[in-house]
Amino acid sequence: MLKPIITILGPTATGKTRIAALLAKESDGEIVSADSRQVYKGMDIGTGKDLSEYQIDGYHIPFHLIDIVEPGIEYNVFRYQQLAYQAIQHIQQKGKSVILCGGSGMYIDALLKGYKLFPVPENLLLRSTFETYSDENLSEQLAQYKSLHNHTDTETRVRLIRALEIEYYYSEHPEIQEIAQPIPSIIFGLNGDRDLIRSKITKRLHERLETGMIDEVKSLIDRGVDINQLIRYGLEYKYVTQYILGELDFNTMFNRLNIAIHQFSKRQMTWFRKMEREGFLIHWIDISFTEEQKMDRIHQIIVEKKV
Repeated sequence: MLKPIITILGPTATGKTRIAALLAKESDGEIVSADSRQVYKGMDIGTGKDLSEYQIDGYHIPFHLIDIVEPGIEYNVFRYQQLAYQAIQHIQQKGKSVILCGGSGMYIDALLKGYKLFPVPENLLLRSTFETYSDENLSEQLAQYKSLHNHTDTETRVRLIRALEIEYYYSEHPEIQEIAQPIPSIIFGLNGDRDLIRSKITKRLHERLETGMIDEVKSLIDRGVDINQLIRYGLEYKYVTQYILGELDFNTMFNRLNIAIHQFSKRQMTWFRKMEREGFLIHWIDISFTEEQKMDRIHQIIVEKKV
């Protein structure tokens, strides 16, 4: 079992990386990124890696799951869960604390909740055996592996057999069970007035365009990254690619991208609210607080939780 970790989450442009880095520095910890696009090499400005924030007073904060795959390589939540679990395990084995930091709600959810995402192959021999069972017997068998509060597994005979097939596979592969264990965490969320967040998003977009984001996308295209793949990455990479291709003029690109990022920010908050409804306690901290006030609030909660 992994020890409790600290999670810093929130919508885009709320300053998560800075707070996570400060916390890691004072606790001799390391950061595990929870960002679905920062895994890609060369996608720096558009994904907001802000690597300079991992340097504090000459001290380098170790980080994980950033710059680990080439653009265009498939990377999904299952792969993230595997690598993040391994990174957390490695950090804790060194006796250091772990700060999970990011805004990709599904990645955070999968890791903390312990999603079972491994692609389980069909087992034809096992299925032929299960076909001889009654629905009642199948349900009894499944109940030996898991709670049946989720009735979707028992809605049809096909679902029952598939659910049993999956649980049997997991029982034969305990290493998967380990990765799929929920990870205890104190969760802090950065949020605030929507108008303030919107202004931060727009300001940051101006800064990124002024500091080379268009050249970054051109460089990725020159390296041979498929244009359609860049568009599929969405947001900055979609709209800047369309601008480079001449499909959008600069002002149209900026306005559409700005709106898209605002909408993305709202979707992030929708996911975090869903996490709360499903039982996660998120300690929200207002982004209008000073840095010192934010850290004081985090310290207060950590002391209360005795972590």
